[in-house]
Amino acid sequence: MSNTIEIREGQQTDIPAALDLIRELAVYEKAPNEVIVTEADMIRDGFGPAPLFHFYVATLDNEVIGIALTYIRYSTWKGPMLYLEDLVIREAHRGKGIGKLLFEKCMKRASDLNYEGMIWQVLDWNEPAIRFYDKYQSNYSGEWLNGKLTKTQIDTFFQSENV
Repeated sequence: MSNTIEIREGQQTDIPAALDLIRELAVYEKAPNEVIVTEADMIRDGFGPAPLFHFYVATLDNEVIGIALTYIRYSTWKGPMLYLEDLVIREAHRGKGIGKLLFEKCMKRASDLNYEGMIWQVLDWNEPAIRFYDKYQSNYSGEWLNGKLTKTQIDTFFQSENV
């Protein structure tokens, strides 16, 4: 065993471990039943002809212990921004600087691609994550509300008299 953390591009073979980490995050965020994406979905969406996301993995002795999943968000005011959807470290490995390595790898990607910045969301009760992001002098917006419609809501709308 080496104790050396490696940060590398995520591969198709990493999808099962990535999905397991996503489920671990959902439990932490008190929403364990919200994860409906499958390994097949992630392989199709991340490795098809027009990938919808990109991800990095942190490994220790060839075991995936962290992920950072990103995609491009286009701001009509600023241009392309890197959106960090999830940054997840296995609970047993938190507090060891792995999140820092993954986060900075994402920052480097945004810089290398000449994007206008990097954005993400953090739950207002997730104090450890907020403290982590504060180390980077992050900005938070209290004036924006996050809107959302589920697939069921959209389907229901189009099946009703509203169309």
